[in-house]
Amino acid sequence: MHTATKVALPAGSRITGFYAATNLADAFAIGLPEGTLRNPETLARFLFAAQPAWVGHLMQLRDTLVAGFGLKTARQLTAASGQRVGIFKVYETHANEIILGEDDKHLDFRVSVLVRPGAATSQLVVSTVVHCHNLLGRSYITLIAPFHRRVVRAHLQRAARLGWPRQA
Repeated sequence: MHTATKVALPAGSRITGFYAATNLADAFAIGLPEGTLRNPETLARFLFAAQPAWVGHLMQLRDTLVAGFGLKTARQLTAASGQRVGIFKVYETHANEIILGEDDKHLDFRVSVLVRPGAATSQLVVSTVVHCHNLLGRSYITLIAPFHRRVVRAHLQRAARLGWPRQA
């Protein structure tokens, strides 16, 4: 129950086919126990509220490296105006899905947090699509893609171990 597995981008997700061309597209799913809240925004806030220490260290390293290229840092993203879930801007909120992301000079990305009901158990599916604008974006995504996949899995598995928000 605490294992996040790689899955295909959900056909019903609003980010599937979002960009005409993608440089990264992946999705990971984890089961939601009976009685878990099914609100995607609440689940996204819980999912991204706390991160494993090693992820925090990676983000600090990333920020140090990208600041020299004029890219947005996590500190800048967290402090940005508008509705946000952690470092992510909220683009859309629906009954079963929230779309988060950011646009920058090197790439744009969207993250979907989708509650997918199932016969036996519901799943939470986190999908990411990235569209690169230039060589910097393509180089960046090539470098961080393996870390991105580990980070997404780690967030899902940590949230499951902590215990998902429950219905009242």
